[in-house]
Amino acid sequence: MAAPDCALVDRGQGGFPISSRPFRDAARAFATTETVLLERIEGLLARRVLTRFGPLFDVERMGGRFTLGALAVPVDDFERIADIVNAFPEVAHNYAREHALNMWFVLATPSSATTGDTIARIEAATQLPVRAFPKEREYFVGMNLGVDGARVADRRTSSGRTRRRHVDAQPLDRAIVTKLQSGLPLVPKPYDDVARMVDAPSSAVRQRVRAMLADGRIRRIGAVPDHFALGWRANGMSVWDVDDRVVDAMGARVGALTDVTHCYRRPRHLPDWPYNLFAMVHGRDRVEVAAKVEAIASILGACARRHDVLFSTRILKKSGLRLA
Repeated sequence: MAAPDCALVDRGQGGFPISSRPFRDAARAFATTETVLLERIEGLLARRVLTRFGPLFDVERMGGRFTLGALAVPVDDFERIADIVNAFPEVAHNYAREHALNMWFVLATPSSATTGDTIARIEAATQLPVRAFPKEREYFVGMNLGVDGARVADRRTSSGRTRRRHVDAQPLDRAIVTKLQSGLPLVPKPYDDVARMVDAPSSAVRQRVRAMLADGRIRRIGAVPDHFALGWRANGMSVWDVDDRVVDAMGARVGALTDVTHCYRRPRHLPDWPYNLFAMVHGRDRVEVAAKVEAIASILGACARRHDVLFSTRILKKSGLRLA
C-alpha cells in the first residue's frame, strides 16, 4: 500500500472525532484534506483492506451476548454449509479452521434467549450440531495489529468479569446503533445523515455516540482492518486445558501478554473438547505464531495439561454486529 494508506490504517483504528465534520477534523492529523481522506477510506474498503470504517460495538454492554460456535462440516459440503451459516445476520464472524471442528463463528445476539433460538435455527438449517462456547470470563480483548506485521498503539481493555455490565440505553441509542453498525456514512457530515435516518437533531446523535463511547457500548471508532490483508496471515486460536482452580489467575496473566489479542474462559465439551482457556494470537507466518504460543506455554507451565492451536485457513464472513 501507499504510505498514506499505511498511515491511515495504522493510526486510524481509534480516536476518530465525533464532530459535525469528523473527516475534515481527522484529515488534519494526516496532513491531508477531507476529500482525500474520504477517497482513501473508500479505496481501502473497495480493496477489502478495511472491512468497515466506523464504530465497533460491544453487544454485551447493550444487554446482548457474544457466543462462539463451532461445526464439524463434511469437507465436500463445506461451501453450502458456509453459505447457510453466513446468511444468518446474527453471525458476525465466520472462519474455516484446521480441526475436526472446522467452521468457527461468532454470534452477536440481543439476549441469552435469542442466542439459544439462533443456535437451534442454525442446527435446523444445516442439520449439524452446534458446539456452543459462551464466554464465561473475559481476560482481555483488543486488536492492535498494523500493516506488514507492525504493531500499532496498544488499546488493551479487560473487563475481568463473567459478563460486561449492561448499560441502560436511551430510546434513541438503539436506532443509532442500527444505522451505524455497518459503518459511518462516508460523507462530509455523516452524523447529519444518521440524524435524518433516526429523525433526531444531529447534535443529539453526536451526544449519544459520545455517551456510548464513554460507557463502553462503543469500543472504538475508526478503521476496522482485515488483518490477513495487512500481512498477518497466520491466525492461531490457541486452546488450553487448564486446572479450573487456577484458570482465572492464569488467564489474567496470558491476557496481559502483548501478543494475545483475545483471551477468554469458555466451557469444555467433554470428552473430546477438554479446553477451557482460549487465547488468540496472530503472526506473519506459523513459525511466528508458534513462538507466541510457546510464550503462553511457559507462563501456564504444569497448570496446562494439554493444548492445541487451530489455524484459520479462510475468512468466511466478517461483518461485525448486525442488530435488527
